[in-house]
Amino acid sequence: MSVNEELVEMFAGLLEDSHLTTIEQLPATVGSRAERAGFHHVAIYVVDLQQDVLRLLVRGGSENDPEYSETELSINDTLAGRSFETLTPLSETGAKLDRWWVPLQDGAERLGVLRVDTEESGDATLRAMRALAVMVAMMVVVKREYSDSFARLCRTRPMSVAAELQWNLTPPNEFANNQVTISAVLEPAYEVGGDAFDYGIDDDVAHVAVFDAMGHDVTAGLAANLAVASYRNSRREGASLMETGEAIEATLVEHLGTVRYVTALIADLNLRTGMLTWISHGHQPPVRIRGGRMVDLPEGQPGSPLGVDLGLGATACQEQLQPGDRLVLFTDGITETHNPGGDEFGLDRFVNFIVRHNAEGLPIPETLRRLIHGILDYHGGALQDDATVLFLEWHGP
Repeated sequence: MSVNEELVEMFAGLLEDSHLTTIEQLPATVGSRAERAGFHHVAIYVVDLQQDVLRLLVRGGSENDPEYSETELSINDTLAGRSFETLTPLSETGAKLDRWWVPLQDGAERLGVLRVDTEESGDATLRAMRALAVMVAMMVVVKREYSDSFARLCRTRPMSVAAELQWNLTPPNEFANNQVTISAVLEPAYEVGGDAFDYGIDDDVAHVAVFDAMGHDVTAGLAANLAVASYRNSRREGASLMETGEAIEATLVEHLGTVRYVTALIADLNLRTGMLTWISHGHQPPVRIRGGRMVDLPEGQPGSPLGVDLGLGATACQEQLQPGDRLVLFTDGITETHNPGGDEFGLDRFVNFIVRHNAEGLPIPETLRRLIHGILDYHGGALQDDATVLFLEWHGP
């Protein structure tokens, strides 16, 4: 059988196997099919929730196999981690086989890396490994939703009930097409209660929003989840931004009374024209980054926080974006929390961090990963408040 025939057999076999393969069976299925095509010791590593480490998705019985002894790899100081950070296949030369680390990515979402040992490392082999990584990533995304063991693998410590509730409603952290890239982070990942973000694409419009509910308990999580659910329902019904804010307000008052409120920043971006429209309900305005520096956006009259039933609606703001503009939506946990010495992280430090790492040419998700870890380090590893950041970059029509 020729090399091309072996590759066709591998991909066709994986497609056939994918229908009934579980996430737990995936490593053995991929490894077996890949071995016949000349790819040896294939292993799937997935990123943890806070993107600190890459964890081995163990194939049946292999946890005692010396070939799979590295069950956890640090992102910050390993070749595998560097491949994850930069979304670039990287290799190390061995005596008989070259070892490759290939990013696992579904759209813009970074899932982990694929380890592959090969006898040859030419362009054709690299292209085949990239294709294999794409197929494995798609299988992981499809299968993970039904697996508790996968959820455990991606967690490094216990999760609170409020955080469990929040993550179940949260969309993937990254999305991208030819016109826009969206990336978001939510911390503290295992105790978050009151923060939330959401987004959706509707033909030529990108909808994005961040929410910050009062409190840090399960009720705060309920308030944030109600706000997100009402937001999705309204936008899918074709409601305007003003009508959406009113609908969220009505939902919160109906189900929680006026004892809990939620601040919100809700925005629509026309992907064809670059026209941005947004409203604020007691929330910080967005930040725009253009050409490596912050460029002010017009400030409209914010409405009252949602759920207080004061009837103070927000004023819609509009601004024309340019291709390459980055819009940053965030909650006050990013800028207003203090380090042990009492100093606030602050908006200037926040924007400077983004600009500095943007200049390095890193993917947006990696800039955000480093931002949230920088904030955690600044606060001694513990945040006093939930912290959410959402990036939106418009690439042009």
